[in-house]
Amino acid sequence: MRVGSDKGSLVTIGGQDTRITRAGRFIRKYKLDELPQLINVFIGDMSIVGPRPEVRHYVNYWTPEQMHVLDVRPGITDPASIKFCNENELLEKAEDPETYYIEVIMQEKIRLYLDYVEKHSFFYDIILILKTFVVILSER
Repeated sequence: MRVGSDKGSLVTIGGQDTRITRAGRFIRKYKLDELPQLINVFIGDMSIVGPRPEVRHYVNYWTPEQMHVLDVRPGITDPASIKFCNENELLEKAEDPETYYIEVIMQEKIRLYLDYVEKHSFFYDIILILKTFVVILSER
């Protein structure tokens, strides 16, 4: 499998990614960058809970079975967001972050997304929202 692209890596690597400014780090640390997505929730393009939208570059690696992730509305939080709340730090430790994302992290995320697609319900969504708040508050 050929990994990467001519445009460079699309993954954010660690807390000191040179592409992110000091203000950007603050905004990301406190999840303020997620607030505009609430507009997408209000207009019906997204849900609060559902698989996170993925960059098209990475969706191109998905199998037809994995494409079933797209059967539900994308969301702001999901089981993969909770499990990989430290994704940047994991990528920072990887020898080849792009390959590690595609071959390890993305595969586990898709597995969690597909599991969500199978068992999503109102009560499961409430549990995931509560878990998300716990993760956000415990990171501070």
